[in-house]
Amino acid sequence: MDPVIIAGAGPVGLTSALALARHGVPSVVLDEGPGKDEQRPARTVVLREDTAALVERLTGITLSDTRWTGWRSLRRKQELRQVAFDDADPGPAHLAQHTLTAALRAAVDEERLVRVAVDSRLDSIEQDAGGVTAHTKGPKGTWWRGSYLIGCDGPRSTVRKLLDVRFPGRTAVERHAVAALRAELPWPGEALLHRMATWRGAPAEITARPLPGDVWRLDWLLPARSELVTPERLVALVRDTLAGWCGTTPPYELLDTGVHTVHHRLARRWRVGRCFLAGDAAHLLGALGTQGVDEGLRDADNLAWKLALCRDHGESKLLLDSYQAERRTAVAARLRAADQALPILRGGGGLRAYVPGTARGHDALLTDGHLGRGPLGSLPAYDRSPLALDEPSESQVTVGTAPGAPIADVPVTAPDGAEVRLRDRLGRGRLLVVLVAPGTGVWDRRHWLKAGVMPRLAAAVTALPLPAELLVAEGYPGAVAHTVLLIRPDGHLVTALSGVRPAELYAAADTARGGKPAPPAGARRATADEEGATAGDRSASGSTTAHPAIRAADAD
Repeated sequence: MDPVIIAGAGPVGLTSALALARHGVPSVVLDEGPGKDEQRPARTVVLREDTAALVERLTGITLSDTRWTGWRSLRRKQELRQVAFDDADPGPAHLAQHTLTAALRAAVDEERLVRVAVDSRLDSIEQDAGGVTAHTKGPKGTWWRGSYLIGCDGPRSTVRKLLDVRFPGRTAVERHAVAALRAELPWPGEALLHRMATWRGAPAEITARPLPGDVWRLDWLLPARSELVTPERLVALVRDTLAGWCGTTPPYELLDTGVHTVHHRLARRWRVGRCFLAGDAAHLLGALGTQGVDEGLRDADNLAWKLALCRDHGESKLLLDSYQAERRTAVAARLRAADQALPILRGGGGLRAYVPGTARGHDALLTDGHLGRGPLGSLPAYDRSPLALDEPSESQVTVGTAPGAPIADVPVTAPDGAEVRLRDRLGRGRLLVVLVAPGTGVWDRRHWLKAGVMPRLAAAVTALPLPAELLVAEGYPGAVAHTVLLIRPDGHLVTALSGVRPAELYAAADTARGGKPAPPAGARRATADEEGATAGDRSASGSTTAHPAIRAADAD
């Protein structure tokens, strides 16, 4: 099968290529530039629990030294909230975007299934029943043939324009002056949100987020329709802020500055035939602590296993449509929550400022966005996906993870006896089946593999319509002994069953893959001709009814 063509070599494009390679799918990455990235310390990314684990899984690097150790929020001189992070509740990872991209490029260089074509700017796309043909211009301009194409080419996406997809939304929702500097602040390793600081000329909101090496990124919220930020004004902001926090301006090294303008936009369609949009090509967000790169990496992870499944087991329209239904719905909910919160948080003072609890309520909303919690930041759940079970089965049980939500990262025992983390087994082109069996850790694997429910469960896993890996966990949040979890390749729970239920496990796995894939068009025509079927019968035999969520998303 032809490789997947990926337009764009930013974090989302490179992550898409690595995620596909982990599923055994080759790809070609079209890079407009020379294959190197500009060093901009003030341009950073915040990765939440799931996306940080994805990056570690794909690159082999560890992000422990980039994680916040705590979070503080202040209003005037009062501390409203303090959160301490630890191994059980790790803080977000925060690193320069060029550092993330460099790690992804290094992993791509070692991956034989990924080819990067530098100085290759996409200028045309042609689709047919068997694949996609793309043309690039530049010194190495040529034609490329692929099975699918993913547009990860940013806010001004050429792919989106060639597909004639509208990109409505709001412009300049927020503007921030930004600086990266090396200095010693009173809260080493902790992120800080300071609202209504008391020193003269302080902006309404200041954010300080630590980076490795005693480097900080500082953001100052700018008033609407404010004047251009001059270098002199930025230096004054830095000096006044450091003096306000430290008493006097401490020694500092200014590394980078800029102005960050936040736009909120959402593409009308994320799939047109064999072409898909991901990352900033599909959505722009970032107000109130939400993170665009974070969401873009989730796009890549969600789409990769579905394209791999279509490549290896036959194309399913429902499976491909589910990408838009799941990811567009999740991002739309995030944007809607931010748009609803903005008038409350940015609407000025008045009597509302004196209502008891108002300050803490505002702080809770902003903290949610920055820490990845609540409607502004919680991990997406695909409980209303076309790949979700319509009705719970008789044996479905409730655990600490709801169907469609990301699984908890617990220790598990792999088939070879190795003890690993559950998330380490994701993204390998197969479903995961986890048996919760307390006490198995004290037994030799040779004995418990042949005891109790294990032989029957192993047989049921072998009979599933997709490849699956059987794992055993000593425990899982909210699960009792002999609970069986079925998990998608991207780490979202399909269902939890009480005991070994081969028929229900098979049905859940079949639903998660979008049903039985339609046979290739040629095979359908041959069968129809042999049976003397009419053209109308042939058309009906290959049709698939779209899930209501997909129809709603396409109509939006």
